[in-house]
Amino acid sequence: MNFLKHVVLFINNNFRQLQRKWFILPLILLFPVIIITLITTIIISIFTPDEYNPIHIGLVDLDQSMETTSVVELIEESSQLGTFIQLHSMSEIEAQSAIRNNLISTYVIFPDDFTENLYNGTSVTLEMVGNPQKQTDSYLAKELLESITRHISASQANILTINYYAKELAIDNETRSDLLYEQFTNFLFYTIGKDRTVNEKEILNQATTSPLHYYTLSSWFIVMSVWLLSIYYVLSKEHSLRLKNRMRLYGVTNIQQIIAKIMVTIIITTIFSILAFIGMERMIDWDLSVNDFVRITNITLLYCIIFIVNIAIIEGIIESLKLRLLAQSIFTGLVLLISGAIIPTLYFPLNVQGLMPYSFSSQSLLWLQEIVLNARLYIDYVPLLLMNAIGICVLLGLLLWKERRFP
Repeated sequence: MNFLKHVVLFINNNFRQLQRKWFILPLILLFPVIIITLITTIIISIFTPDEYNPIHIGLVDLDQSMETTSVVELIEESSQLGTFIQLHSMSEIEAQSAIRNNLISTYVIFPDDFTENLYNGTSVTLEMVGNPQKQTDSYLAKELLESITRHISASQANILTINYYAKELAIDNETRSDLLYEQFTNFLFYTIGKDRTVNEKEILNQATTSPLHYYTLSSWFIVMSVWLLSIYYVLSKEHSLRLKNRMRLYGVTNIQQIIAKIMVTIIITTIFSILAFIGMERMIDWDLSVNDFVRITNITLLYCIIFIVNIAIIEGIIESLKLRLLAQSIFTGLVLLISGAIIPTLYFPLNVQGLMPYSFSSQSLLWLQEIVLNARLYIDYVPLLLMNAIGICVLLGLLLWKERRFP
């Protein structure tokens, strides 16, 4: 009973302390908003593309045979190359002019002896002329050229086998040529249809598809974290050893003071965060339902608890107020970096992305994005609840150990 009485006493004392520092509270609330809004505006302007420019590649057919014409038309019209690459059939003079005018990234040449080499078993080679001003696009075109060459080589091996047995059957040259051309066309269709010339995988990146919504939500998440750290720090004091001993005589422990600071910080931050989110939602018009706001409030509350518990754990480990603030600030920066609020997690290495489900900040921001940006109806609270339970147990265990070890 005395434990709860002391906790309530310190909660009231913390609220009175904030009232006495009313001139500091607006600065704490507004300063992070102004700074992060400016940074977010810069980031959104960077990630918002002015226009979409695909890679243009020219196809030059010097052989002008039925086989090369079929290859050029099939590659040019193939939808499997995706929207990022556009192929254009042109003459060599037109291709050279397009390179000089920076209209294409590179062009591929089918040599004049292409068909003859194809049927005689000679290695088929394709030439490529790149644009020195678009080296990255030229490297991608090189990968495309190697893929096309593999398809043609596979087709050539099949044609040589058919041609060998056709000569043994005393078929006239015209019929044999038609048969080879038909097999060449069929096999080319098969190989291009079987294995995509360019593998295209669609990955939804909210940072580039909707940068305004993504970074607005991330900015709110960052501001909320800064508020948690700032308000907790304002409530923190460095007591002298004599004052600590006097407080122990009255049955006051460090656990009661930290619990009171945690509760006041969470109450104030959650209220202001929800109010800020409602105002932000009205400006951007996310069209969220009441149930969505309930889920967002639950995720926000769970995140605030686990975040401030970790801040309190650092306080329990480090005695010096200045050194403690440094460690808590570094921890806050790492939490925000891992969450994806500063840099989208899609740009992290794959081995780092595999660890994201074990981060409470990443889980919290992920579910907030799912609700706000993807209209998700189902939320898995279990990971955050487990992390909260583990954090609270660690904090209580640490504080109880310190109370017994250093009375």
